[in-house]
Amino acid sequence: MNVTLPKLRPTSIDPRTVIGQVSLTVADLDRSIAFYTGPLGFTVLDREGSNATLGLPGTPLLHLVEHQGANPWPGYATGLYHFAILLPTRADLGRWVKNWLAYGNPLPGQGDHLVSEALYLSDPDGNGIEIYRDRPRSEWQWDGDTVKMDSLPVDIRGLQTAAEAEGLAWSGFPAGTTVGHIHLQVGDIPKAAAFYSEILGFDIVARMPSALFISAGGYHHHIGLNTWHSRGANAAPGDSVGLRHFTVRFADAAARAQVVERVTAAAVDVEWNNDTAVVRDPWGTSLHLVVA
Repeated sequence: MNVTLPKLRPTSIDPRTVIGQVSLTVADLDRSIAFYTGPLGFTVLDREGSNATLGLPGTPLLHLVEHQGANPWPGYATGLYHFAILLPTRADLGRWVKNWLAYGNPLPGQGDHLVSEALYLSDPDGNGIEIYRDRPRSEWQWDGDTVKMDSLPVDIRGLQTAAEAEGLAWSGFPAGTTVGHIHLQVGDIPKAAAFYSEILGFDIVARMPSALFISAGGYHHHIGLNTWHSRGANAAPGDSVGLRHFTVRFADAAARAQVVERVTAAAVDVEWNNDTAVVRDPWGTSLHLVVA
């Protein structure tokens, strides 16, 4: 099957760019670690005081910072919609859902997006999470520069059958697990397109009046942006649970330098924290631009 990928624009971000670690504020670190390690499958890689880094051995995925007495997420605000953990295979996703259900949890939300099969849930603070697997890129359908996606029911039994066929027990996230994408609540779609696509260089691969999906290198999306609960909204108060920042990871320094140059030319502030370039979108969401 021939696959047509979207054409790169002169300002397209380097096609090797991916999303890296996500950092969240939580109200109770012990409670969050219990949730993320048992039912979800994360491993605690490091913990010091009110901070913990989770992921799988050798691969940090999530940074948690406890703010005791943090206010709940206000709902109608810009910030995190969900972050998405990408598992390598369909059988891996089947093993994950069997483990989730074994803890007595209800069936998660679901969406067969044609390019992927996704399951949705929230952590104890209400932070949105997606656990998913991609279908092979050869099965993705493109109409010009737009990837075809939908939201259909997931074959949960089929996932479990795929896992059972391999006969492997769940033992936490397998090697190759990554943060596949992040989905944000923004206040305005045209303004989001201007920042994330025109300035940063992510390619628009799907759009609707209230949502935008952008990516690097012909992926179905590295960042989702919507106004479903945030049109015209501002960021949540600083003492709320929710997203602290997320990482955009570049393959080399030259690829990052191109983006930093465009950001600077657009009169957007760039702060340097050691070797991390920190920029903020129009609603104050913090992006850490790092080199792999």
